Amino acid sequence: MVKFLLFCILLVLCWPLALLALVLYPLVWLVLLPFRVVGIAVGGVLALITALFMLPVRVLRAI
Repeated sequence: MVKFLLFCILLVLCWPLALLALVLYPLVWLVLLPFRVVGIAVGGVLALITALFMLPVRVLRAI
């Protein structure tokens, strides 16, 4: 809701800039999408490595 209100204010103050932002937002989102996918994959790999290193500790605590 806040983003919409900010967009409305920008539309009133400077409509060419608001229309440019409206057109460029999906393009920027598409460009940044692969970086998000890589970030999710790296986070998963780091979580897996952490789980593998913590496995002996969890086994010893269970005993």
